[in-house]
Amino acid sequence: MSSGQESVFPEYETDTSQTSKLLRKFKETPFVPIGMAGFAMVVGYGLYRLKHRGDVKMSLHLIHMRVAAQGFVVGAITCGVLYSMFREHVMKPKE
Repeated sequence: MSSGQESVFPEYETDTSQTSKLLRKFKETPFVPIGMAGFAMVVGYGLYRLKHRGDVKMSLHLIHMRVAAQGFVVGAITCGVLYSMFREHVMKPKE
């Protein structure tokens, strides 16, 4: 960009590190990173349990882990939507 031109998105150009972007996203929508962390935890637990699955077939174990991870993410997104609706409509300042 030339020096005479203003930036369209100045907040995106000043915060270039991944950590600052993640912190900003966490402040804007806190349930998205919580859903991502929950997904990672379910996947980690699934990989740990993969070694001790006993006589359960591999495909059945993977299906159960996929459903658990997706359920956690959908639950986190639902909580985020409800939280944002509550914040916008119930806690909305009187105009």
